[in-house]
Amino acid sequence: MTQITRRRFFEDSLLAAASVAAAASFAPGLLPRSAFSQVSANDKLGVMVVGCGSRGGSHIGAFLADPRTTILYLCDPDPRTVSDKRIDEIAAKQNGVKPKYVKDMREALSDGNLDIVTCATTNHWHALTGIWAMQAGKHCYIEKPICHNVHEGKALTAASKKYNRVVQTGTQCRTAPANIDAVAFTRSGGIGEVKFARGLCYKRRAAIGPLGNYPVPKEIDYDLWSGPAQIMPVTRPRFHYDWHWQRLYGNGDLGNQGPHQTDIARWHLGLERFPNSVITYGGRLGYQAEKGDDSYVDAGDTANTEVSIYDYGDKCMVFETRGLETPELKPNDVGVGAKIGVIVYGSQGYLVQKEYDYSVAFDLEGKIIKEFRGGSDQGHYKNFIDAVVKEDPSAVTAPARCGALSAGLSHLGNISYYLGEENKVSADELRKHLADIKTLDDNEKTLDRTLEHLTANGVDLAKTPLSLGPLLKFDPEQELFTDHGSANEMLTRKYREQYTVPEIS
Repeated sequence: MTQITRRRFFEDSLLAAASVAAAASFAPGLLPRSAFSQVSANDKLGVMVVGCGSRGGSHIGAFLADPRTTILYLCDPDPRTVSDKRIDEIAAKQNGVKPKYVKDMREALSDGNLDIVTCATTNHWHALTGIWAMQAGKHCYIEKPICHNVHEGKALTAASKKYNRVVQTGTQCRTAPANIDAVAFTRSGGIGEVKFARGLCYKRRAAIGPLGNYPVPKEIDYDLWSGPAQIMPVTRPRFHYDWHWQRLYGNGDLGNQGPHQTDIARWHLGLERFPNSVITYGGRLGYQAEKGDDSYVDAGDTANTEVSIYDYGDKCMVFETRGLETPELKPNDVGVGAKIGVIVYGSQGYLVQKEYDYSVAFDLEGKIIKEFRGGSDQGHYKNFIDAVVKEDPSAVTAPARCGALSAGLSHLGNISYYLGEENKVSADELRKHLADIKTLDDNEKTLDRTLEHLTANGVDLAKTPLSLGPLLKFDPEQELFTDHGSANEMLTRKYREQYTVPEIS
């Protein structure tokens, strides 16, 4: 009989308490529209930035830097992100043109001066922001992951084709010369035959605080912030950013950092489809040792240690997430290593993407063959604006389908993990299971490194063992799991009626 965990009991209790509040607050239909900006943009492309937090600030800076664009709207359900001072600072750089603050993007989408909508919101809002914008005739720049689940990626891709709108995914590595040149090098045989690549997110993440029941900041329109997600009590101490580690809104670091590195890995391998199968093992581990309290329950419910294996038959990808302290990884202990990047394994050498704008190739003994440099965020925005000016969706380096595939890999990996979360296994059991799965990676060696890493961070695997997800077979043409109904249900989510991500035909 499966035991109910402390977390599950706590969250189920909160869900029951939330259902009454959700029913009372839900009101379908568009919000009333306000008057639109009447300021002349002098034939510049009008921009609305949706989501004005930390990443939204980068969007603002990028469009202020391009002389072809004017920011007309700033949109966020938290008005604290759009102060009068911020509006005045933007206006000073736009020859006095002040952007207008709107809480709901729908208040601005009918404005004929608006050409571009950029999205730097929480992950669960990315796809719907893009679809609403394209339905209103706007072009979109959407941060990774462009979708919170696989269904949303398909819907965004279909919308881009149906409405013939430019969509750029915020995977800026696609525009960086270092990566363009490095991919050309590996795919032309620079390190021999290439069949395997490993993505890495070795990024220290501290615990986000104890699971609890916390107040919604009074300034925030929580119904609007929740959007496509069911309205739930806030169970994390810090409202902003830490939603990344709660699966209702974010996708963990597999879905946060992963779309950058899975994108580069499959680019090197020439993979333009989903895999034949996926299996994931991992857990949210180490925070008990960090807090010195075996009973500590962190508010995050995504894995901070996670290994996903994607099998394509003749090729393979692995993505490793490590949220505890860890050194960089070198391929077979030679050459240059990485912590957040990609390692491409060739028959005659290796290529390591060490930084977004730096990759290096070396032979099997570690001698450098060639280095690749160059790239910036601004170049990725420029590529997008160039495509908008041309009205050519094919001119972007990271179109909707590209973003949907790279984000979708993360979602498939997480599905395996979530389905196996209660399947706690010993290291020996896990090793035995992986030995029966034949891929191009040495699965047991990857496991051994993972176990060593956890032990070095004080994790007692007898008390907090790893979880093992099921090996899920996938049909890359139908984009469905072939043998698991519960997994297929997780390719989408239960939407609130007013915020449904539709099928686009």
